Amino acid sequence: MSDLGFGMMRLPLLDENDVTNIDVEQVKKMVDVFMENGFNHFDTAFVYHEGVGEKTFRECVVDRYPRDSFKISTKLPLFVITEESQLEPIFAQQLENCGVDYFDYYMLHNVSGFTENAWKNVDLYSFIEKKKQEGFIKHIGISTHGNAEFLEEILFEHPELEFVLLQINYLDWEDEGIESKKCWEVARKYGKKVKVMEPFKGGFLADVPEEAEKLMKDYNPDAPVTSWAMRFVAGLDDVCITYSGASNLDQLKENMESFKNYTPLNDEELEIIKEVSEIINSNITVDCTKCRYCVDSCPEEINIAKIFDLYNKEKIVNKKDEPWTQFGNAYLNYSKLPDVGIASDCSECESCIEECPQQINIPEVLKDVAKTFETEGYGFTQ
Repeated sequence: MSDLGFGMMRLPLLDENDVTNIDVEQVKKMVDVFMENGFNHFDTAFVYHEGVGEKTFRECVVDRYPRDSFKISTKLPLFVITEESQLEPIFAQQLENCGVDYFDYYMLHNVSGFTENAWKNVDLYSFIEKKKQEGFIKHIGISTHGNAEFLEEILFEHPELEFVLLQINYLDWEDEGIESKKCWEVARKYGKKVKVMEPFKGGFLADVPEEAEKLMKDYNPDAPVTSWAMRFVAGLDDVCITYSGASNLDQLKENMESFKNYTPLNDEELEIIKEVSEIINSNITVDCTKCRYCVDSCPEEINIAKIFDLYNKEKIVNKKDEPWTQFGNAYLNYSKLPDVGIASDCSECESCIEECPQQINIPEVLKDVAKTFETEGYGFTQ
């Protein structure tokens, strides 16, 4: 079965509106519990938490534990690379950020159509292979949100790659847009180990609709909803690690318990998961996983991930078009923060679309968000 990795993309915050204001003391407690339970694999990236993610890893792990007691994976930020001269300085900065002299696993971050300016114009593969030969990297690979055909082209052209990081969960397994299963099959065809990201699909599989939760609880009252998602990915062949992002200690403990008490899903449970997927898909309005790549590219400083989260919850809960809900009120409170953009501020520049791994037409959805929340009932003037 897969091992469990601590994904450090969505760490706990002291201020929910500032992703750089990380609750470092809580992260340290999470790291301690994680290590005490026999887990030691961490994953971060240059761009996580708007540039402070790697430094937080250093403070919470490297400064407190011997180097041979943990493994670290991070990623080369293709989003910002336009020429070869950037590679050495960025890589050196990452070593310094993380406080290590080598990375256990190193990836090209999100090799897909969104980052083609980097991988088409710069020889990234030769660079990471060179760093491996020099001893700065133990294993090289890629993360990607591309489809199966795209992944096959990459793996055919680059046999030096040792692993791929894929978005896999039971909701995306048969999805024709994400192609989780097909990508997993391609990776296995080329003999590559698979690492899993988004096992909970950005929280969708941790907070399922009541109807879906009832199906799971009727079958096994004691099993957390999240355990179904974990057991699905942990049992897949050739999956070596599952990265699960936790935003608090309780979430991390729940994830660890799912792995420590792992049993494969039986046929009846797999059928329940299919039913649960149908229910969730019928309730999801925006297929956003809150990765925040779009947020960094928005010239209007719209917190798209936060807004879409509120909008999804509104659409799930408010089936009768009530004039006021807690989610609309939360949107109003957000709109009053200084220096933030709201949905109607979108200039339709489409920079966000290029960054979105889920291929969401973000400007179009933002129009619907504005119609839903920016009303006189919530204090907005038309």
